[in-house]
Amino acid sequence: MNKAERIKQGSSPIIGYNNNIRRLREQKHLRNMDLVAKLQLEGIPISTSTLSKIEQGACNPSTEQLVALQGILGCNYGDFFHPC
Repeated sequence: MNKAERIKQGSSPIIGYNNNIRRLREQKHLRNMDLVAKLQLEGIPISTSTLSKIEQGACNPSTEQLVALQGILGCNYGDFFHPC
């Protein structure tokens, strides 16, 4: 794998996060803005736009965001990767 392929691979969204984060949020009856508010209260700087991009698969969540999402959504880390 050449350098360009490694960079491209590292920057592409991880498949599985988007639908699962949205599904888990909706199961908790949370709107996008509600989840963003909870993340911000946990000290995670995030906007509704960024969360939407994560849920749409346009970008990956950070480790800190995943840790906070796991706590807020009350799920296991594996739940982010399970098929819907």
